[in-house]
Amino acid sequence: MANKALVIDDDKVSLDLLTFQLKSEGFEVKAAKTGTEGLRFAKENEFDIILTDLNLPDINGIEMVRRSKEISPATEIIVVTGYDSAEKAIEATRVGAFDYVVKPVDFEKLFVGIKNAVELKQQWQINARQAAEIQELRGRLTSRTSYEGVIGGARSMQNIYEIIENVAESDANILILGESGTGKEVIANAVHYKSHRASKPFVKVNCSALPKDLIESQLFGHIKGSFTGANSDKVGFIGQANGGSILLDEIGEMPVDLQPKLLRVLQEKVYYRVGSDRPQEADFRLICSTNRNPFEAIQDGALREDLYYRVNTIEIKIPPLRDRMEDVPMLAEHFLQVYADKYKRKHVEFSQNAYNQMLNYNWRGNVRELQHVIERAILLSKTGKIASMDIQRTSTDPLTINEVFATPPETVAGFQGAVFENGFEPKGSGLNGSPMSGEELFQEVGKFIVDNLSEPIEGVDQNDVFSGIESGVVLAALKRTRGNKQAAANLLGLYRPRLYGMIKRHNLEEKV
Repeated sequence: MANKALVIDDDKVSLDLLTFQLKSEGFEVKAAKTGTEGLRFAKENEFDIILTDLNLPDINGIEMVRRSKEISPATEIIVVTGYDSAEKAIEATRVGAFDYVVKPVDFEKLFVGIKNAVELKQQWQINARQAAEIQELRGRLTSRTSYEGVIGGARSMQNIYEIIENVAESDANILILGESGTGKEVIANAVHYKSHRASKPFVKVNCSALPKDLIESQLFGHIKGSFTGANSDKVGFIGQANGGSILLDEIGEMPVDLQPKLLRVLQEKVYYRVGSDRPQEADFRLICSTNRNPFEAIQDGALREDLYYRVNTIEIKIPPLRDRMEDVPMLAEHFLQVYADKYKRKHVEFSQNAYNQMLNYNWRGNVRELQHVIERAILLSKTGKIASMDIQRTSTDPLTINEVFATPPETVAGFQGAVFENGFEPKGSGLNGSPMSGEELFQEVGKFIVDNLSEPIEGVDQNDVFSGIESGVVLAALKRTRGNKQAAANLLGLYRPRLYGMIKRHNLEEKV
């Protein structure tokens, strides 16, 4: 969208000239011949810049600046005045004007001032949004299942929350590791908004998306004329993050020849804009993230080892969603509420089958994939209940026990083969045999167990067979689901509290 400018001048020639010049620079311009008209326009529209003459017929120039700032505190004002009013122009800057120019206007100088004023307003708006975000995020600190915008109650997530609590107030460099879709940026937000820099800018830079030939200029900034196309001074990302934090996402994708310069900034706490020999103070908190194994990146020559150790003062490793499946229900409910509100779908809920699908899926795309699957399910749902999820299963995704019994034998060969290896091959269940129902399979398993029991010895207590079977089945389910209790409960067709009771009764917690 074009930037909006308000020009106020009772001299028609000056008014037309300023309007023409601003439009030629891409501004959308509103022109006013009096101060009263200008203030009315300011109340009706939000402008990025206001240019006003001091000598207006109806309102004193100083009063004009003061009232304009009351209407729109974020909009900067540049005063245009004659030589005889230069002292008043200086006074106008004291009451809120950003700058002043003297007629006849040097438009090159004027547009430098306009550019700086517009950038200042945009930064003001960013800070205001961030302040609102801070209040929203801090309101979520009451529950450890929702911490600074991060959702998850798994033990691994609790450990991450504790790390953030311990290091957020420091300025220690943070390296966040995790697969794509695990929520690295959300963790970075939590670090920044828990820190003493929370009210300052948080600048996010995707290193893999920056043009290779402009990344140094984008990061450090440049001065006018430093290279072809540098038509004005530019504040880089590091300058924009002054006093706040900067996130370098996909740090392993940063050009290798730029990495020593970043390392020098971290060591010396100063940096130089491209084309300048004037040092700039580097006052920011560095947060980096990557979905690559950093040691593999170092071995491949994509990441300097000395930079890795500099940015990795504190390492936060986010587990993939498949390793914290107990968080799937709360994440699912969160996204259900978000998209139900977004698409105005009232009283929508998941069926048990939909939950089973989510809890028995591998989630290669992690939280992001879960989010998109739920959004799609809500958009496609025709009733208030989501009966099933549109999830593409792969060979690595586990089957529920009900699915095993309902699946042709060639599909469950891996399941049966595991049984065969232990010396048991139920009749009629081989690859060439007919599939068995769940009842038939359990009968064969029961027969196998009983046939292999030793005969009771008089005076010697016989072991409780059913207790042993229960213990063995629960342990096998926990191993298959890699310790995920919710997934194990679903696999066995149990409510989770009942499964917990079995685990405690058989002391299986330490065996998984």
